[in-house]
Formats: sequence, C-alpha cells, structure tokens
Amino acid sequence: MADALSHRFGNRFAASQAVRDLHGRDESVHPAAAPDAVIFAESTEDVAETVRLCREHGIPVIPFGAGSSVEGHFLAIHGGICIDLTRMNRVVAIHAEDLDATVQPGVTRKQLNAELHDTGLFFPIDPGADATLGGMAATRASGTNAVRYGTMRENVLGMTVVLADGRIIRTGGRAKKSSAGYDLTRLFIGSEGTLGIITELTVKLYPVPEAISSAVCAFPSVDAAVDAVIQTIQLGVPVARIELLDALTIAAVNRYSKTTLKEAPTLFFEFHGSPSGVEEQATLVQELAASHGGMDFEWATRPEDRSRLWQARHDAYFACLQLKPGSRAFPTDVCVPISRLAECIRATNEDIARSTIPIPLFGHVGDGNFHLVVLIDPANPQEVAEAERINHAVVERALAMEGTCTGEHGVGIGKQKFLVAEHGEGAVDVMRALKQALDPDNLLNPGKILS
Repeated sequence: MADALSHRFGNRFAASQAVRDLHGRDESVHPAAAPDAVIFAESTEDVAETVRLCREHGIPVIPFGAGSSVEGHFLAIHGGICIDLTRMNRVVAIHAEDLDATVQPGVTRKQLNAELHDTGLFFPIDPGADATLGGMAATRASGTNAVRYGTMRENVLGMTVVLADGRIIRTGGRAKKSSAGYDLTRLFIGSEGTLGIITELTVKLYPVPEAISSAVCAFPSVDAAVDAVIQTIQLGVPVARIELLDALTIAAVNRYSKTTLKEAPTLFFEFHGSPSGVEEQATLVQELAASHGGMDFEWATRPEDRSRLWQARHDAYFACLQLKPGSRAFPTDVCVPISRLAECIRATNEDIARSTIPIPLFGHVGDGNFHLVVLIDPANPQEVAEAERINHAVVERALAMEGTCTGEHGVGIGKQKFLVAEHGEGAVDVMRALKQALDPDNLLNPGKILS
C-alpha cells in the first residue's frame, strides 16, 4: 500500500515521524494519535484515488485542514492515511453579481477575504482561528458573526464530495434555493469527514457594510452583561457581533495582547449597516447597556482600531492558556435558547466558584453560545477528573434547557457521550444507518461523532 501511494504521489507522500506527528495533534486535550502516512492532495482526483486505494486495502482515511480543531477531529485513533488538503487552496471562481464564490477546501477565511478585497464583498463566518473553509464546513463552524450572518450551515450552497468508495459527487448548486431531492449539502456539513471528504465548496458572500462601528463596554457582573445581551436580541437590534468575556478572561487578554481594558465582565459589540442605521443601533444598545449598569462604553470606528479590538477577542483562547503556563485547555461549548442564557451562565459560574482550577468564561452570547476554558495538566488525573465533572455539569444543564452539547466545535471524540442524551436513541440510530450506507467499511475518519 505504501509503495503504491509513494509511486503515485512521489514527494507528496510522507511517512516521516515529524510529518506524521504534525498531523496527529490538535488543540485539544485528547492524546496525540499520528497517522501512518500523509498524502498532500492537490486535486479532487488525488483525494478520490487515495480513497480508492485505501478502501482496497481496508485502511482508514482522515482529512486534514488547518489543524485548529479542539475535539480531536483528525486524530488517527485507528491509524490510517491522512489526506492533507492545504495545497488545495485555490479560489476557483468569484461570482460577484450573484454574491457567491467557489473555492477549494484548503482556502482559509482570511485568504478568501483578501481575494475579495476589491469586489466590495466579504465572507463573514469567523470562528477566530484562520481555519480552512473545508474544515469549517465539516465541523459546521460559526463564530463571532453568527448572530447576524448565521453559521456554515446557512452559508454553503453546494459542494464537491469524495465518497468512501472513491466516487465524486456534486451536491447543491449556485441557486439560492432548491426543492430538488434530499438536501445532501446539509448532510455533509457537520459530518466531520465521516461520510465523505469535501474537495470544493460554493459559499455565500455579502456586501461589505457601508458603515461599521465597534464598541466595548464593562459591566458590574456577568449577570448584568448577559441581561443586556438578551434584551438587545429580544428587541430585534440587528447587531453583527456580541461577545462576552468575563473578568478573568479580560485580565488574561490585557497581559497577552497588551490592551488596557477594564478588568470586569465585558461585552464587545459590532454594528453593520448604513451610517444612520449603525448610529441608531449603537445608540440604542448603549442605552440598554447603561440600564444594566454598563460603564465606559468605548467606540472603535477606525478600521485599525476595530481590528485591534477584535484581534484581542480572538486572542482570548491563547491568552487564557498563559494563566497557567504549560496547561492545556479542556473547552466546553454549549449553546442554549437566548431566554435561558442568563440562567445557564449563572449556574455555571457557581460551578466555577467551587473549582480550584482557573476557568475563564467567554463566548458568542448573541446566539446563546459560550465556552469555559478549563486549564488543566493532562498528566494530572485529579485535574482531568475535575474538568470532566465540570464539562458534564455544563452540558447536562444546557440539554435540560433544550440546548446543545456543542454550539460550534463539533463532536469529534470528546462529545460522543452526549449524543444520545441530546438527540435520543432513535435519531442516533438514523445517524448510524447513514454512516453504514455511505461508509459500510467504516474507513472515513473512524471513531469520530459515532463511537
């Protein structure tokens, strides 16, 4: 098998320990698991041929993007061949008049927006990391702009997918809507490489807003900040981003990003629209914030100031890691209906208060999604057990509130145990039937989503 792949791909076949290790470790606390070899694909046919060869020999196949996942999505826990898709990084077509673009899976969100620079358009899905669009579709990513622009689920029109037997299919299209047959595009979005490997996507684009304004506002408590968020959403203010960072996270960000934010629970806002619309939104939100004790409402209207503010927000994860040098992050990722958000976070803060582990809290609270970053030493069984306990408590609370165990990170390895509790045995059985139908030999990213 190795000889066949080496003959076919030449120096794009790698079996060195260094390359394998690089493709066997993500940002999660899950133990590293290197693949047996790595193929650097450059075309859909490269992927299809690799999959066909692996199927003939019964060898697992794991797709790899930017490597930024936090739930062990690409760890080769059953060995196999990793297909690195980062060289498939071409923007195939930009259809500015139709507000869409077709890209290969290795294109990153920053790369796409750079190529859109002179078109007056942008791609809004921003999970923080400069992830590949293929990986973002595979995990149904979202991020800071989801409250206004939705997630990858709403922003992928169609895709090219290689199936487990090497067949190449096209799902969806460029039309904005269709009632023709099963929605296979949505089937593969969020499938984490377990049903097929995405090799091309057509995504929605949006006009760059005429005016953009950002603001940051500190609050006397997390409860007060969350109440301001809930009222903003329930009043229908079309805010583009609302992010919450608790006091511990702000302290970490100040040290890491050299900012001077007030070390208190803080909301980051962004408003998109016409100049008058943005001003109206911002004024209303400022009044709402003040009614909940919001203080020091600071504006950032210049592009460089906005970029600095949001870079500080995106630095939060790595900033929090520095609170406990040498630690790894055990992240939670729940999402609840907006009306239950304050209750969920309040109870979660009671869990945090009882823990001896540093636990920053932040998240995309505009759509009910928040994270804990439980900082642990993976070699310390007591800390691992404590993190597991907290994670279970937060997930069980979210599910009791009709929420989800993962708002955007995906299932991977870490969230499998919660699928039945969230969806029920019947729904998980349907998922298993789909997996069996599309991948009867269980060779596509085995051990992820479904145990």
